[in-house]
Amino acid sequence: MKVTKTPIEGLVIIEPQVYGDARGYFKEVWTRRDFEAAVGAVDFVQENQSRSHRGVVRGLHFQRPPYAQAKLVRVVEGTVLDVAVDLRSGSPTYGKWHAVELSADNHRQLFIPRGMAHGFAVLSDTATFIYLCDNYYHPEVEDGLPWNDPAIGIDWHIDTSEVILSPKDMNFTPFAEFVTPF
Repeated sequence: MKVTKTPIEGLVIIEPQVYGDARGYFKEVWTRRDFEAAVGAVDFVQENQSRSHRGVVRGLHFQRPPYAQAKLVRVVEGTVLDVAVDLRSGSPTYGKWHAVELSADNHRQLFIPRGMAHGFAVLSDTATFIYLCDNYYHPEVEDGLPWNDPAIGIDWHIDTSEVILSPKDMNFTPFAEFVTPF
């Protein structure tokens, strides 16, 4: 597996070795041994999956401590722009974001450490998104930032007229008023 660091400490792109032939392909999606050697020990306890269509933006989500989550995310159908925003107090990249295109074709995964907001925009007609989490979902500590917050300034690679949001994602506190719990 190939691991590529991003400008944000701890946020890494993982590309598994893909073995292809006339039948299709095979890859090891995740192995504890290789992941721990490259990234560190993470005990994943929950796997989630979503399916969305073009224009859907999910995020920017996080869980507050003590139930913060690290995530390993990937796409098994379609293409998304996956985004992480650093919310860790004292981090030199606090408030900065990094985006990676994840697709069924490029096989990339993104590891998002605790202390980051996470979201994605669907760029293809549909996309199936899978993520492993190192903590269980706790709705009472779920929070987020506005997807289009001007203080963060994310380029989602889609026209704003195409964006489809959940009601929850329309009401987060702006970054300018945000107090980090991390």
